[in-house]
Amino acid sequence: MAQFKAIEIGMQVNGTTVASVIEGMGMFERTARAYLAEKGISDLVADTEHWYSQQAWLDVFEKIADEIGESTLFQIGMKIPENAAFPPDIDNVEKALASIDVAYHMNHRNAQGQVLFDPTESQPNMLEGIGHYHFRKVPDQPQVIMTCDNPYPCAFDKGIIKAVGDKFKPAESLGIMVSHDEDKQCRKNGTDVCEYTVSW
Repeated sequence: MAQFKAIEIGMQVNGTTVASVIEGMGMFERTARAYLAEKGISDLVADTEHWYSQQAWLDVFEKIADEIGESTLFQIGMKIPENAAFPPDIDNVEKALASIDVAYHMNHRNAQGQVLFDPTESQPNMLEGIGHYHFRKVPDQPQVIMTCDNPYPCAFDKGIIKAVGDKFKPAESLGIMVSHDEDKQCRKNGTDVCEYTVSW
C-alpha cells in the first residue's frame, strides 16, 4: 500500500479529523493552515458535518514529511483520538486498540457520500476503500500486534496507536510501548503494510 496515495478516488475525511493537522502542529498553526490551503482545504470547519478530499489531506501529510519531518506526523497522529468518543463498552486497552478500525471508517466516506461505518444503522456494515487497522492479540502476553494497510504515513499511524493505548492503559501500567521495525514490514520501504508491536 503506497503512502500518501488514496486507495479509491473520491474518498473524503470529516473536518474534525482533518483539523488534527492544526492541533498536531501546535504553535505552527499558521504553517498548518497554509499547507491545507495549498492543497485546497482553505475553508476548514472542524466538525463531522463537513467533508474534505482524502487525497488532499494525504498531500498535506506528504508535504509535512518532506519539509518538517516524521516527528510532526507522529504528533498529529497523537491528536486524532484525543477528543474521540468511544463506545461505552470500551473499558480496556485491548478493546480500544481493536476499535481503531471502526473509528477510522466512521470518519471517512466514499464518493457517493456514504460514511464507511455508521454505528447508528440497525445493522452496521463496514464499507471498503481506505484500508484497515488490523488487531491481533499475542497469546498469554500483555501485547498486541497492529497491522496497518492504509495510505497514511507510518509515523502518523504509530501516533494514533500510542494515543489510544495511553488513553486506555491498565491502571498498573507505567505506559504503552509501541515499536515499529522499519527494516521488516514498512510501507516506506515498498511493502503493503506496517506492523506495530504494542506492549504494556
